[in-house]
Amino acid sequence: MKALVTGSSGHLGEALVRTLQQRSFDVTGLDRRAGPFTSEVGPIADRACVARSLRGVRTVFHAATLHKPHVATCRREDFVDTNVRGALILLEESIAAGVEAFVFTSTTSVFGDALAPPPGQPAAWIAEDVAPIPKNIYGVTKAAAEDLCQLFHRNEGLACVVLRPSRFFPEEDDNALVRSAYAPDNAKTNEFLFRRVDLEDVVSAHLVAADRAAALGFRKYVISATTPFSRDDLALLRADAPRATLARVPEYAAQYARRGWKMFASVDRVYDNERARRELGWSPRWDFRRLVRQLRDNEEIGSPLARLVGAKGYHGAPFAERPSPIAPAPRR
Repeated sequence: MKALVTGSSGHLGEALVRTLQQRSFDVTGLDRRAGPFTSEVGPIADRACVARSLRGVRTVFHAATLHKPHVATCRREDFVDTNVRGALILLEESIAAGVEAFVFTSTTSVFGDALAPPPGQPAAWIAEDVAPIPKNIYGVTKAAAEDLCQLFHRNEGLACVVLRPSRFFPEEDDNALVRSAYAPDNAKTNEFLFRRVDLEDVVSAHLVAADRAAALGFRKYVISATTPFSRDDLALLRADAPRATLARVPEYAAQYARRGWKMFASVDRVYDNERARRELGWSPRWDFRRLVRQLRDNEEIGSPLARLVGAKGYHGAPFAERPSPIAPAPRR
């Protein structure tokens, strides 16, 4: 079977191409940047390039995007051109090419302000029934692309599955307070409790979504590591996350103490992946408990695939004080 992966020189794109090739797929990788897993070089908003890339393709994995770290360095028009116009062109050309399954990589960032309850309130439980409230151009354009997928399913009959992964990038946190208070692996391991997912599990979610797309028609799914918490834990998580974690995963304390690590004082949201596990048959392998076992056994944390792909970065040059700038880019 032939598949197209957009964003194939990026983090998820490379992981998808690697995995599909191992499963004997005929894969075309499309990216604006050349790379070892990219066979077509060009922007996603270039219709001729997209049409050429789709020849013979039956499954599309649309991972190409401008990301949240680009908010500070790219114009809003750039986000619209790549994330919205690019998605529209890809969907139109997918119909023309006879594509049978379209899997769109969205983001939990579409939830925006719904992720931050007022002070003193319990942590938010984030599942598919939570209404998105995007708070920046990244979230707005990803939500718009989700709506385009729904439109093309309804009007054109294209089977579209939208996946909303939580954090899976290996780069340093863009929050200076987190970087100053927690070692990188400490912070990322903490996040597997409520807002992070391993790259291998993101890839497996895409593969099962493609397999189930025809039966599902159109669906959206939160893709995050399986949390040990329930809705009953939300008040304690907001007030005292270490105590809440000790109650659910008591074995973490000894492993953290060995390394001088610490849990976040408070957690403001928990992503719930139950619908993806139930409807897709998705079986994520990497969660907080498994990482704690890796710590116990003195192993590198996370999956071999995540380590193999490594960090990609989002910008062509480093910034003096942080991995990404935080001030919005000027209009021009």
